[in-house]
Amino acid sequence: MTMTEPLLKVRGVETYYGKIIALKGVDLDVHEGEIVTLIGANGAGKSTLMMTVCGSPQARNGSIVYAGEDITTKPTYEIMRTGIAQSPEGRRIFPRMSVLENLMMGGMVAENKYFEDDLKRVFELFPRLKERQHQSGGTLSGGEQQMLAIARALMSRPRLLLLDEPSLGLAPIIVRQIFEAINELNKTDGLTVFLVEQNAYHALKLAHRGYVMVNGVITMTGTGKELLSREEVKAAYLEGGRH
Repeated sequence: MTMTEPLLKVRGVETYYGKIIALKGVDLDVHEGEIVTLIGANGAGKSTLMMTVCGSPQARNGSIVYAGEDITTKPTYEIMRTGIAQSPEGRRIFPRMSVLENLMMGGMVAENKYFEDDLKRVFELFPRLKERQHQSGGTLSGGEQQMLAIARALMSRPRLLLLDEPSLGLAPIIVRQIFEAINELNKTDGLTVFLVEQNAYHALKLAHRGYVMVNGVITMTGTGKELLSREEVKAAYLEGGRH
């Protein structure tokens, strides 16, 4: 892979649910070391794109290339072994397992020798999880569960972290903590992040670059700063959205 090639390259992707087309020829790039965000209204197709990158559902047309390898038709379990980790929408932690057991599940695809270091790192990022490490995941607050979902994804030592709606349903103070942690991971560890978000203000402030999706189509792209200043973005996504 050359230096100019994106780490994740999506080209002409079309995804269907039955006969309904959800993604209509999507092009998108994520370069190594970037935070890239995809914003749009509920139902625009943002989460569908992220799930398509993960292989479920698979793209019917177009291609998805990660680290120079075509992953378009690979099954999800193979894609997750390539250095991609996902924190899905709705968190989806293991509620009956303890926080520590959830983190151990996340670390199963990484080499065992890194486990203690990785555990220390996620506890530094999210001190609340250290305090709650022996509690079952289902007893945590929504914000703590979101922290756990991100931490579990990090335990696999990903090269690319996919975050789907990490701020959904959370109090503003928790949203800030989570976005600060994402920023820290990118700046300190050089982690590449692809972020799907309805909270456009926080997402675009954080991101190096952003894309806007409307009805399964990318309608705008630019730096986070550029998109924040666009009048049509302000009108559609930012009114009253500054938490």
